[in-house]
Amino acid sequence: MTPPPARRRRTGANGAAPVHNLPRRGAVRRAQAITTYGVGSLIAVDHESFIVSGLDEAEQSWSRDESPRIHERRLARLLDVDYFRLPPASDDTSRDGLRVRRFPLMHSCPECNDLQRHRDFNPPAGRSVCGTCEVDLVPSRFVVACEAGHLGEFPYWQWVHRSKDRGASTAAQCGGRLKLRTSGRTASLRSILVSCTCGQAPEVSMEGSFRRNALKDLGLKCRGSRPWLGASAPAQECGLLLRTLQRGSSAVWQSVLKSALSIPPWSDGRADPLAEHWDTLREYDEREHVEIYLRGVFKGRCPVPLDEVMALLDAEREEDPDSEATPTFDHRYRALRNKEYERLRSGNDESEHSRDEQFVCETPLGDQSVLDPLGVTGPMLVKKLREVRALKAFTRLKDAESTIDSKEMPLSERPLRWLPAMEVRGEGVFLRLDEDRLGTWEKAPAVAARVERMRTAHQRVLDQRADEPSLAVRSPATPRMVLLHTLAHVLIDEWSLEAGYPAASLRERLYAADDMAGVLVYTATSDSAGSLGGLVAQGEPELLNRTLRSAVHRAEWCSSDPLCMETEASGAGGTNLAACHACVMLPETSCEHNNVLLDRALIVGTPDDPRIGYFATMLDH
Repeated sequence: MTPPPARRRRTGANGAAPVHNLPRRGAVRRAQAITTYGVGSLIAVDHESFIVSGLDEAEQSWSRDESPRIHERRLARLLDVDYFRLPPASDDTSRDGLRVRRFPLMHSCPECNDLQRHRDFNPPAGRSVCGTCEVDLVPSRFVVACEAGHLGEFPYWQWVHRSKDRGASTAAQCGGRLKLRTSGRTASLRSILVSCTCGQAPEVSMEGSFRRNALKDLGLKCRGSRPWLGASAPAQECGLLLRTLQRGSSAVWQSVLKSALSIPPWSDGRADPLAEHWDTLREYDEREHVEIYLRGVFKGRCPVPLDEVMALLDAEREEDPDSEATPTFDHRYRALRNKEYERLRSGNDESEHSRDEQFVCETPLGDQSVLDPLGVTGPMLVKKLREVRALKAFTRLKDAESTIDSKEMPLSERPLRWLPAMEVRGEGVFLRLDEDRLGTWEKAPAVAARVERMRTAHQRVLDQRADEPSLAVRSPATPRMVLLHTLAHVLIDEWSLEAGYPAASLRERLYAADDMAGVLVYTATSDSAGSLGGLVAQGEPELLNRTLRSAVHRAEWCSSDPLCMETEASGAGGTNLAACHACVMLPETSCEHNNVLLDRALIVGTPDDPRIGYFATMLDH
């Protein structure tokens, strides 16, 4: 990571890649650049704190060698971009890096207790120390943010100079200097004391600064500050309620990630040279018009045969949602999942394609009838897959899974035709539940009532996070969704024990809707360890049968039982039932839904009502 340049960058001889003479501040993995330390996030490096700069700077600083383009047409079309780019590698040989800016600017000196902007300490160039005391400066522990995604400095001055009625004082130009010290009596906010040398205001603690209306009582509202875009970026009109947060809180930044599997006809990479032309090509219905356009763009040397271009255009139009009205983003995202589900069901044999094919899905050779008593059908061995995960935006103070587009903060000030993304190559096992048995099970009154409790609690949480209940995201909780979700978790736990995969290296992908009832468990690593065949081998019917039976039996008991099984609600907001970290919860990298909407009772039943469990018939109660 490198701070932004203070002067114009130089280029090497003959227009070579630019030479960066900028100080480096630590290193992050490529995947972290979209999941943990993406645009707008805060990152602590040693005793310093920085905010990752926007894509406007990345477009100028990321070279094509270290940040190559990657293509996934279906996802690019969904996110309205032309292509994606890998974040630059962070190693000793890298010229690029994530551009960062110092934030927060307010620092304190533990020796003289001064609290002021970083530059006012007169630190030596390239160091973050007090120019007087020569000790390391401490970045402010506190920042403020609003639900629209803006971020700012904590208003220490107004906090100290507030009047007795909790309103902000007019003594903003008192001429004094702020001081910050800790009493050392406790680790609470009460022991963090802020004062001003002007003598017009008493020393106050930080206690109460995290109250929801603490800053509103001072007459402060969000000014639309966007420090990740630099001082030149104009503030946006906002006026929303400001909330105080700790600098390292997860609420300061949450990524909005969208992903797609590369499936035929897009999975062989042949269409990549046309990535920036598809929006124009879609406007032509006639073959001769497409041919004229391609001849003009490529000077008669189009890298893709015309017949393939027409086939790709037909395949793209098939993914258009069937709706007369303009489809929403969620509607189009579901259509993308529907197409993946169809392809996972139908397969894509390796023998019929070249080695460049990125999606190979085959039917196992064993007798699948052994799975019939379990209500499982259609297992498929996904021997090769490629997933592209793109950073669409980010949120603050709100769960990224429960926000609408208006509450998502874009990654750049001006619209760009690309987004940062990672590609994962691996393997997996896909299986479906028997539709007839599933339909009968999910209509049972006891099952519906149990899931309704979870759905109601989840919807309550979503409503509370929305400005208006009418704008809240609808809860996806249905009997089949909760069942598939919990089944995926117990399978990942079982395979982490039987196949030697760490649970964090496996990931679920759910296909739960009225016309879908499947789950894909696949390797979620970006290196070669994800495609060694170990997971695919687990999908053979005989072995899968033993794995499922073992996983279900293991889910029958939890070390927290009977409390876990008999609880009326668990998890944040009561969005889980029989689920805890001792039984079915997974690392956050493995779960699509942040470990909510889980209930192992839907798999094994309860002591009072075993029939609730989908797999209850195979258990001896």
